[in-house]
Order: sequence, then C-alpha cells, then structure tokens
Amino acid sequence: MKRSLAALSCTIFLLFSLTGFFASCTQDGDGPLSVMPNGESVEGSGFFLAATLDSGKLIHLVSDTLYITLSKIWSFSDCSLKSINMHYGSEDSLFVISPEVNIKVNTEDCPSPMYRPDTVFKLMLGDVIPSEITKAVVKNDADSILDSIMLRRGKFVLDTFKIYIDSSFNDVTALPLRTKDSPSILRVLDSLTPQKFYWRTLRAKCTMRVDMCDSVVADTLYPDSWNVNDTVLVPVRYSCASEDSVYCLESKWVYDSTALGKVQTRPDTIWHTSTYYVEEIPECGTMNRYTYYNFFLGSEVNFIRELLEPDESEMACGPSSKKDWIAYDLVTNVLVQDREDGISVDSLFNIWKSATVAPDTLLVDSLAADTTESK
Repeated sequence: MKRSLAALSCTIFLLFSLTGFFASCTQDGDGPLSVMPNGESVEGSGFFLAATLDSGKLIHLVSDTLYITLSKIWSFSDCSLKSINMHYGSEDSLFVISPEVNIKVNTEDCPSPMYRPDTVFKLMLGDVIPSEITKAVVKNDADSILDSIMLRRGKFVLDTFKIYIDSSFNDVTALPLRTKDSPSILRVLDSLTPQKFYWRTLRAKCTMRVDMCDSVVADTLYPDSWNVNDTVLVPVRYSCASEDSVYCLESKWVYDSTALGKVQTRPDTIWHTSTYYVEEIPECGTMNRYTYYNFFLGSEVNFIRELLEPDESEMACGPSSKKDWIAYDLVTNVLVQDREDGISVDSLFNIWKSATVAPDTLLVDSLAADTTESK
C-alpha cells in the first residue's frame, strides 16, 4: 500500500513539473518563425520550367490571338510572386517572347515553398510584326527556346466541290489512273505479292433428289475468300445440266470428310494500291482542313476543303508536299512528304502527270447529252 502511494505521488510530481516547464516556454507574441531574418526584404527572379505557344488553330495567322502558357513557375512561395513581365524582341526571322518572373520575399510571406502554378497570357500580334518575321518563339532565362509557332499571312478560302470516281478505278490493271484536272483523285499500283492457296475436293452426296435430270454435271463450290494458312475443303456436288431443273435440296447434301481429293494449289496475287487526293495550290499555300464523304466507285465524291491563300508579302511556305502542290493519302489521311519508308513526292507527281485520265462524267449524263444533241 505504501509503495502504491509513493508511486502515485511521484507521478503527480512529474506532471506538475512538465506543466511548469511548458508554461515557462510560452510568452506573449509567440508565433510562426520569420521567413527572413530581422524582417529583411529580398527581391529577385524566379523561373518557369516549361512554356507553350498556341492559337487553338492548325494554321496561325498574324492577326490571331496567341496564347502563352507558363508551366511550373517557381516563385519561392505562393505569396512572394510579385509580377510576370513579358519582354518582346526580334532576331532575324524570329519574334522572341521572353517572360520574366519577379519575386519579393519578406516577413509577411506565407510558407509554401513548393508553389508551382500555371499561368496563361493572351497576346495580340496584329500588323506590327515586320514582314520578315515568320515564326514566334518563347525563351526561358537560359536563352533556350521552349516552344515555337509559325506566323502566316493571308486568308482562308472555303470551297465545296464534287469529283466523279469512274468504276474503272476498280480495275488494277488500268492503274495508274486519275480524275481530270485539279483537284483530282489518283490511284496507283504500289506492288504485287504472289501467293498460293491450298485446297482439296470434298465428296458431297445428295440424300434426297427432288428431280430426275437427263444429264448431270459436277459443280465445284469454290469459297468466296481463301485463307493462306489453311487447306480449304471444296465440296463437289452434282447438278442438273439444265439450269431450270432442281437436282437436290440444299438441306439434303451430306459431306464425306473421309473422301478427300489430293491437295491442289491455286495461284493468286495480292494487288497493293494507294489512293491520293492531289491539288495544285497557291505558291506557299497550305491546306487548313478538308473532309470528304460518299466515296464510292462509279459515283461522285463530295469534298469540303479550306485553303490558306498567302498574301503577296508572305515569306513562309508549307506544310505542303511541294511548293505549289499538295497530296494526301486517303487511306491513312496523312500529308504526303518525302520519307524513307514511303513514295517520294517527285515520283508521285510524275505519276500524276503521266497517269491515264478516267472519264469524268456519269454514263447517264452522257446519254442524256447525246439525246439532247440528236433532237
């Protein structure tokens, strides 16, 4: 009992001692420690880790609004960012944008040292940009170019038109083939891949004949498609020599998989073709956007496209296949440019110039015209 009272007394004594210790450390006016010693104020420059230029359009005209995004701005804390100044200048054909981050740190600052915001600025270049300027760039304080955007001068021209695609485009032996004039459709034969398909005959027996024929003939039912990895079983049926007679009901044929003929080969060729949209454009012009629909052989395809027609003062070109020509691969919808793994631009346009021109009117239109002339 005495030991328990002694232990309780020691515990109470320690609690009072700790309370007195903390109370002695508490003084009026205590609070967060000062960010800067002795209340000094320090001013300087922060920095940003990334920047992008964008106008929200595929082609940026000088008169459009340009958006400058500064990402991950370091300004010591969220209260010490004083200002962001934009400095502009020109270097040869470049319009240079150099943002400057200014900071000011003092005792009133709030502690948040990992503050890295994103900020967007709007810039109207207007007509004050000299004609020799063809590109805008944004640099950081280390004079490194973080992003760039081309500056174009001109106007957009929207147009809709139709191009007739003759059914002869389906005949690969007639390629290369193109439609008349510009814009036009060009189809070329890229390459040939010979291959073999394997097949065997399969005996077919009719279990219920519904008509007796004077004479019958063998009818081999070749498939509509072949698989190069399989040996196709091809049923051999008998049918009446006269097409008006019925030999067997479709549901009454039975196939004997044990009665197979020898393996035979069927040679074939894969024809690899490409189709292009080709147009002669104003020099240094480019395609802003285009779309098409109702693309069928033997019919008219509808196009909606918008071209940039440059001003006389324009000095920048492209992007285009050539300086005054443009071509799009209609399968991949990609602008044709010289690449190691693709057709060269010069050879494509030489093919276009030498290709046979397909008929550019519907047959019914020609017949109607002939009928009108005869009257």
